[in-house]
Amino acid sequence: MIDVRFSDEIVRHCPDLQVGVVAAQVTNSDTSDELWAEIEAEATRIGQTYELLAVNKRPAIAATRRLYKALGKDPGRYRVASEQLCRRIIRGLGLYRLTTLIDAVNLVSIASGYPISGLDADRIAGPVMEMGVGRHGEEYHGIGRGLLNIEGMPVYRDAMGGIATPTSDEERTKFTPDTRHVQICINGFGEEMPMPQAVDLMSRLLIRYAAATEVETKIIKK
Repeated sequence: MIDVRFSDEIVRHCPDLQVGVVAAQVTNSDTSDELWAEIEAEATRIGQTYELLAVNKRPAIAATRRLYKALGKDPGRYRVASEQLCRRIIRGLGLYRLTTLIDAVNLVSIASGYPISGLDADRIAGPVMEMGVGRHGEEYHGIGRGLLNIEGMPVYRDAMGGIATPTSDEERTKFTPDTRHVQICINGFGEEMPMPQAVDLMSRLLIRYAAATEVETKIIKK
C-alpha cells in the first residue's frame, strides 16, 4: 500500500477528513452481467430516492461541495464525480458500462456518495501520495477531459505531480485493461455511509469481480 498523507492546508479546511484506502492485486476485464446487475439495482435506488436538485444535498456530496467553495472553487462548474454519476442516473441517462475496476469504483461512489480516486498503483511515482490543494497553472489532464483547471481543488500528488481530484482522476494513473495493482482512495470530506462499510464494500467487489488478492485496507484520519 502506498502511504497517504494530508497537507496542513487541506486539514485546516477539512478537519474531519477521512480516507478509506483499499490496495490489491487484481485482474481487470469487461464488466460481468452480475456486477452490472448490482450497479443497475443501486442506480434504481438512487433514481427513486433523489430528485435532480436534491442530490447535491447528500451529506458526502454536500461536504465536498462546501470544501470546494472554501478553497475558492465553483462546485457547480466543476462537479464532484459522485454527483456527476448520480445526476446522470436521475436524468435517465444511465451509466456507461466500462471495465470491472471502473464500474466497481462507480458502484461504491453512487452507493456511498463519496468521490473515489481509483488509481493504477504501478503508475504512481514514489512511495507517498499527499492530498493538498491545486495551484494556479498546475498542469493536470483529467480523464477524457483534457487539461483541467485544478486550482482550488483537493488534489493528490505523487513525486511527479497531480494524480487525482474529486472531479476527475489524471490520465497518467488511470485504470487500463493492463492494470494489475490498484490503490483506491474513498475520500470522505464529510460522512455519509460509515467509512468501514464503504471500504468493506469496495473490498468485496474487488474480490468477487476482479479476482483480488493481497487485499490491504486502512482508514486514515487527520
